[in-house]
Amino acid sequence: MSAEARVEPGAPVLAVEDLHLTYVTADGDVPALRGVSLEVRSGEVLGLAGESGCGKSSLASTVLRLQPASARVSGRVLVSGEDVLTLRWGALRAVRWAGASIVFQGALHSLDPVQRVGHQIEEPIALHEPGTSPAERRRRVAELLEQVGLPAARARAYPHQLSGGQRQRVMIAMALACRPDLVVADEPTTALDVMVQAQVLALLSELVRGSGVAMVLISHDLSVLGQMSDRVAVMYAGRVVEQGPASAVLGDARHPYAAALSGAFPRVGDPAARFAPSGLPGDPPDLRSLPPGCPFAPRCHRAAPTCAEAEPALLPLAVPSGPTSAAGPAGPAGPAGPRERLAACVRLEES
Repeated sequence: MSAEARVEPGAPVLAVEDLHLTYVTADGDVPALRGVSLEVRSGEVLGLAGESGCGKSSLASTVLRLQPASARVSGRVLVSGEDVLTLRWGALRAVRWAGASIVFQGALHSLDPVQRVGHQIEEPIALHEPGTSPAERRRRVAELLEQVGLPAARARAYPHQLSGGQRQRVMIAMALACRPDLVVADEPTTALDVMVQAQVLALLSELVRGSGVAMVLISHDLSVLGQMSDRVAVMYAGRVVEQGPASAVLGDARHPYAAALSGAFPRVGDPAARFAPSGLPGDPPDLRSLPPGCPFAPRCHRAAPTCAEAEPALLPLAVPSGPTSAAGPAGPAGPAGPRERLAACVRLEES
């Protein structure tokens, strides 16, 4: 099935609507995602930022329904218009790799150590395009390796025979093997040196801009998100607390947590950042026992008594060029909300 047939013009490739995910553990329920809504269109990169445990990887796994079977899920995850949470197993297999694929963090642990990398790239092609001949699949593998900057001869290598950067390129080749509309990249540059990281990021950027793939990019590195993303969503305690254009969210964050993340990142040549580095005290909350009201209030330097009364909704921010996006008592964003500049803080009017 072609991308044109799967995605209607102007429709988002990925639309997450009020997504809740709760892990059931022996120590109690863990609400990893609490009402997440966002969307990504063709040729667009959405960056996900936040501390470890905020829900980024849980969101990535739920997009392809890879969460544990015991987990409780509600909401909708529309990939090319199909809700993956309600698909039967056969239809779900058709979506994975062909409709949406994922680049996991830690390629060495994601690749099969006893299979040559060429066979691993070829496997999803054989599964989703059974009519292709072995010779055609080998040709596709060679093209994919060359597309990600590796010689075709590396198809005969085992994962341990490749460097970290080469293994990550193999993971990207696997993700592109069936020409998906959506790629979820979960920390794709983790543990790579700066030079290899730059090469991988340049490769991802070229693939998105050249082929129109939609991408969700997860990273702890704000410089990576600033370089790669069109829009950024900042997550805290299982919720999106701010989202909007990358330059606005990273350069002029309105939510105190998003501002603290941005302020903690050093800026070369900025004397203020050099002589007065900022940080964020405390630790993220235990999701099993969240504090009342805003989960960030115990760590927030701007917290007020009202912050403990109720968890703030994600509301549109005032934008000078558009009076319709002014924040106010309009309530949570409507269907077009994920495209706007949004933040969840009761003290936004004071910023």
